[in-house]
Amino acid sequence: MIYDILVLGGGASGLFFGSFVDKKLNIAMVEANSSLAKKLKVSGGGKCNFTNRFVSGNNFDSSEFVEYFLDSFSNDDLLEFLDANGLEYELREGRFYFCKKTSSDLIDILKKHSSHADLLLNHQVLDLKKDGEAFKVFTQKGVLRAKKVVVALGAKSFASLGATDMAQHIAKSFGLKTREFSPALVGLTLQKEQFWMRELSGLSIKVSIKVSKGSDLKELSGDLLFTHKGISGPAVLSASLYWQKGGISIDFVPHLDSVDLRSKKHLSTALALPKRLTKALFADLGIVDRECHKISDEEIAKLRSYTLSPAGNFGFSKAEVCRGGVLTSELDAYTLESKNVSGLYFIGEAVDVAGELGGYNLQWAFSSAYVCAKSM
Repeated sequence: MIYDILVLGGGASGLFFGSFVDKKLNIAMVEANSSLAKKLKVSGGGKCNFTNRFVSGNNFDSSEFVEYFLDSFSNDDLLEFLDANGLEYELREGRFYFCKKTSSDLIDILKKHSSHADLLLNHQVLDLKKDGEAFKVFTQKGVLRAKKVVVALGAKSFASLGATDMAQHIAKSFGLKTREFSPALVGLTLQKEQFWMRELSGLSIKVSIKVSKGSDLKELSGDLLFTHKGISGPAVLSASLYWQKGGISIDFVPHLDSVDLRSKKHLSTALALPKRLTKALFADLGIVDRECHKISDEEIAKLRSYTLSPAGNFGFSKAEVCRGGVLTSELDAYTLESKNVSGLYFIGEAVDVAGELGGYNLQWAFSSAYVCAKSM
């Protein structure tokens, strides 16, 4: 038997592809696990942050490439689809969309809409070859054949849920250029000069972080969490998407506009930061705590642009997603079909596209899958 389409991977992008591809086509979904969408199920504390109220290419490392896909299937289009299917969800902090009850509710919707596809569970993909006009997919349970193949195998993060670099292996075997997977949306480790931060483990504060994004400077706001390994929290995770090497700048007092620096209060009191933090931070910066009106502009500047060079990151086991995958230059910018291998497509995290923390990566998974499905 030769399928019209074999979808390799039953995660978010694979299921979404199956939900929107022409139902008349004979397709099968090949999944290594015993159930679908394991990563989607546990993400967001089991309630998965599936999109954001504000989505643009600026929230991704491949800004220009993703614009067409986000325009073709936007966050509003996703919400309309989920509304029509009765998903109960909630908006947190005015931006983040989560399932109200459980991510299983979203998964059930996608399963229903892709139920026309044959479901081949416990079929780990071992290799992919071209055989004339068809493809051969080698699994530990035998060989499958198809006219077209959609690679939705994700990346290396969440290895405990079966994640591998098979998507990259397949791409390389067909001569496609890739970027090696590296952890993204992950905590950052510290140089010895910042080891004092480890003593603040468990403390969380609002900050603003500046990090280089190519030739530009990206600013990200949110919580920073001090841990025994380094720094984490939403602002740091998003910053890690862009950080390659070199320094980042942390504004520890993004709320400074609301502080009266002419007062006679001591600076540590006026800033309303945790005492443990101000004591350690002032000591590191050489700031003597005294009345606000006696604090110099240079000292304030130090608090607003604390520069550090991370030593590294927490690794794949702690990463929400990965940078890397098939280079966008290798794929058709309107279908995600390989430019050099007819009938071979890559979607979701298998592509070298990664977004900030906040539902952007699932939006990319859904948008890329939708566009790819409709192209067929």
